[in-house]
Amino acid sequence: MRWFGPNDPVSLSDIRQAGCTGVVTALHHIPVGEIWAVEEINKRIKLVEDAGLTWTVIESLPVHEDIKKQTGDYKLYIDNYKHSLRNVAACGLKVVTYNFMPILDWMRTDIAYTMPDGSKALRFEKAAFVAFDLFILKRPGAETDYTADEIDNAKERFAVMTDIEKDALYTNALLGLPGSEERFTEEQILTALRTYSGIDAKKLKEHLFYFLQQVVPVAVEVGVKMAIHPDDPPYPILGLPRIVSTEEDVQDLLHAAPSPANGLCFCTGSYGVRADNDLAGMVKRMGDAIHFIHLRSTKRDAAGNFFEADHLDGDVDMYAVVKEIVLLMKRRGKSIPMRPDHGHVMLDDLHKKTYPGYSAIGRLRGLAELRGLELGISRSLV
Repeated sequence: MRWFGPNDPVSLSDIRQAGCTGVVTALHHIPVGEIWAVEEINKRIKLVEDAGLTWTVIESLPVHEDIKKQTGDYKLYIDNYKHSLRNVAACGLKVVTYNFMPILDWMRTDIAYTMPDGSKALRFEKAAFVAFDLFILKRPGAETDYTADEIDNAKERFAVMTDIEKDALYTNALLGLPGSEERFTEEQILTALRTYSGIDAKKLKEHLFYFLQQVVPVAVEVGVKMAIHPDDPPYPILGLPRIVSTEEDVQDLLHAAPSPANGLCFCTGSYGVRADNDLAGMVKRMGDAIHFIHLRSTKRDAAGNFFEADHLDGDVDMYAVVKEIVLLMKRRGKSIPMRPDHGHVMLDDLHKKTYPGYSAIGRLRGLAELRGLELGISRSLV
């Protein structure tokens, strides 16, 4: 399971009791762009190992915005990233997860969507998001990104929102912004968005490819694997390009820096929001590049909404995906690190403070279901 460090409401003991053998974590207290020192890495390793668990997968070693834009001190930040790769390798870590999403790491409009059984899920509501963009953030030129029907739906949705609902929407929409526990003003967000003016998907891909061509040789040198997380959601938002959303995107980045060290964090939830992504086929065709796996499912509709479904429900054919993963691991002769991604807030966790998507019991349920599915498939293939 993912563990956010000593301040995480879900303890290492909780995670071990859930049946996990290890955690994926990161040094969130180190500012983006600064070097991860060996001393700090080893402190975290000791915490994890003292709890009877292991840490071999980093999630995440973030990429500075200057690197994504190729502005300011981007070359210095790339050098710092290389230094951090050498340090994590020296400490025995094996996989480095990262993403290349501009400004916002993820986007949801509701972090407590009530499911029929009373549990709470993460949800993206298209009309609410468009209302946020047009009428709360008031991003210049935003109306050109939407159809007339989408704008009309947003107007209707916004008209019935209370002030409390508008405030919650503002907060939820910016949770994927680093440091978003503090209140950012509309002008601060708009200023950040303007820094991407002139950077389209083609240009952002060029910047990603340059970054990979600089850091992948270092990863090869020190023996770590790079694993890029896909866009969440996998399409443009707030006028920002998204470039890791489809199989074609993945093939492009793999070809840009051909190496066994250049690979994927295969997230079925993110890729699964797009109906045109063949998840089981992607595992079959690109399995050698998969270094880390997130298993979760979403349920989408024709209006562009989706919510986080139970791990074995929703639009992801989890049986087909896990079967291909099991076959891949048998062929490679080694296991691939996996975590149950996200989970509903349920049972006692409904009355506790948890990070959105990362409550203990919902992820425990997902882990139990996924382990059972994997075991059944594995036994059937003997």
